[in-house]
Amino acid sequence: MRTGRIERNTAETRILIEVNLDGRGNYDVSTGIGFLDHMVEQFSKHSLIDVTMKVDGDLHVDQHHTTEDSAIALGQALGEALGDKAGIGRYGQAYSPMDETLSRVALDISGRPYTVFRAGFSQEKLGEWDTELIEHWFQSVAQAAGITLHIELLYGTNNHHICESIYKGFARAMRQAVELDGRKGGAIPSTKGQLGG
Repeated sequence: MRTGRIERNTAETRILIEVNLDGRGNYDVSTGIGFLDHMVEQFSKHSLIDVTMKVDGDLHVDQHHTTEDSAIALGQALGEALGDKAGIGRYGQAYSPMDETLSRVALDISGRPYTVFRAGFSQEKLGEWDTELIEHWFQSVAQAAGITLHIELLYGTNNHHICESIYKGFARAMRQAVELDGRKGGAIPSTKGQLGG
């Protein structure tokens, strides 16, 4: 199985992340931020990537360090699990509807991190989570995992639906991208013979 495990300990956060790309969408998530937990659980369930995420962060300061560091560690764990990326689909895309909301996510596990995030929120918090941190979470995951990531809200008004639609779209796109394609015979999905750089 393709698995990754990252322990990241700083003066601001203590984090343990484990992922299994060949999982069933099982999760055990505790970040101290309820809405972030809910979104990571959605990611796991709809990508079928098993995720354990345990975070002890300095939430008495604010939510930035916990959000950023957990995303970095998740991206690193995904990168470790992907290894040399031999045989993967590499690309993934999904339209993700949720009631009045529709979002689109497209990504390339290219080894060249880049994020385009075209979505906004009309309220400052979802639960207790600062909505300004949502874009930063995706940027941090993409940077650490080496993913080119494009996220676009096509339309929608309910902030909860917008966020959940984006996370589910990301999950479904990742499921496509990490799945192994037997026709590739274990080859690296690039004419260069490697991904990144």
